[in-house]
Amino acid sequence: MDINDLRSAVTVLSLLLFVGIVGWAWSRRNQADFDAAAQLPFNDEQDR
Repeated sequence: MDINDLRSAVTVLSLLLFVGIVGWAWSRRNQADFDAAAQLPFNDEQDR
């Protein structure tokens, strides 16, 4: 195994991690949590 095999493996693992994060972010199961988080800047209940 040379350095190019290691680089290829890291590239493939990075791609799989990226696809996993995108899939998690776009899953319907998390939509309510992300909608609530998107409204946080507009929440007037914070003390200023």
